[in-house]
Amino acid sequence: MSGITDLWTMGVIVGLAAVTVLTRCFFFILDRPWGLPEWAHRALHYAPAAALAGVIAPEIVMTQGHLITTLHDARLYAAVVGAAYYYWRRGVLGTMLAGMAVYLPLHLGLGW
Repeated sequence: MSGITDLWTMGVIVGLAAVTVLTRCFFFILDRPWGLPEWAHRALHYAPAAALAGVIAPEIVMTQGHLITTLHDARLYAAVVGAAYYYWRRGVLGTMLAGMAVYLPLHLGLGW
């Protein structure tokens, strides 16, 4: 039985490797230049913001799969201060520092 599993595993590995090589080399295989449609270019401008919102928003408003039910959570205040700093100065490093300057005392000092 383990011989069949080993062949199946090897087949899956070879198949995934082939798909990976094909998709990564797709643009080199084409014989003519290829460009994205204009609507796709416009959509790509929003992709980083959408990805950040999809990753960061649940981390701020949820804990262990449930919405936060109390205002005694340091992440909420740190996010507000970070957003305010970014709106004021437009600096990413300052945003992180401002958010952490609020988060750490509340989390470590007060146990929020």
